[in-house]
Amino acid sequence: MKIALVGIGKIARDQHVPALAASPDWDLAATVSRAGTVDGVESYTRIEDMLAARPDIGVVSLALPPVPRFDVARAALLAGRHVMLEKPPGATLSEVHGLIDLAQAQGVSLYTSWHSRSAKAVAAAKAWLAGRQIRAGRITWREDVRKWHPGQDWIFEAGGMGVFDPGINALSILTEIMPMALHLTGADLEVPVNRAAPIAARLRFAQGISADFDFRQEGPQTWDMEFDTDQGQLALRMGGNLLEIDGKPEGGDLSIMGEYPALYAHMAGLVRAGASDTDLRPMVLTSDAFTIGRQISTAAFEF
Repeated sequence: MKIALVGIGKIARDQHVPALAASPDWDLAATVSRAGTVDGVESYTRIEDMLAARPDIGVVSLALPPVPRFDVARAALLAGRHVMLEKPPGATLSEVHGLIDLAQAQGVSLYTSWHSRSAKAVAAAKAWLAGRQIRAGRITWREDVRKWHPGQDWIFEAGGMGVFDPGINALSILTEIMPMALHLTGADLEVPVNRAAPIAARLRFAQGISADFDFRQEGPQTWDMEFDTDQGQLALRMGGNLLEIDGKPEGGDLSIMGEYPALYAHMAGLVRAGASDTDLRPMVLTSDAFTIGRQISTAAFEF
């Protein structure tokens, strides 16, 4: 199937383009970006121009930042194209609900993707936790924004989500593997005095689970979650790629290119089945954190 990729930035070059190149399902037939291009692929600077010129491209994948994504997604859906959204699926819940309704009205597929759910040990963790009682949980999601988003000021602008850009990956795994619904009870959001979005956050859930997100960690990065249950302890490490049960390795691996190929394989299945996948639970929890969170001013941040 022919697909167009919109937004040729770091995440597109690092993940989307290699995944599409390796996929038996997809032919990257066009790109849309204000500046970025992919060698050997037809490029456009406006989504409207691509949609008009290439009616043969039936699927559009969006790797844009959240704030400008809605208008592009809406244009693609109105043109009768299937749409896949990079996480988070939008800047607000209301706009994403609007896209869901529009996709249904147009009879096309919409996929709000969560790449961390495709990490190597997530499915095994979900199976192990099923039927067990969660007594406590600790999530530590700390990384270096200068490494993963160098010079990308948009991430600290209103709608950019700040530390929740990676933190929502943890929430996507959490909502996938938990055997019960989650309820956020409190949050502390550290916002640099010269920025609009948090650089760190601490979350508290009614189920005895806490989360520590931080965008300021240098050196080794930490993407861990640990759970105490009535039948032992489970830990997911390295972003959901390594599983430990009672402190012992029980599966997973750190092979590269595992997540995005799985996303595009799922999107191909959705298109063939005429179905959509629009789980918004990670975004709901993020929105709740911004709603009830206590904002704490912290030192100015510059890239």
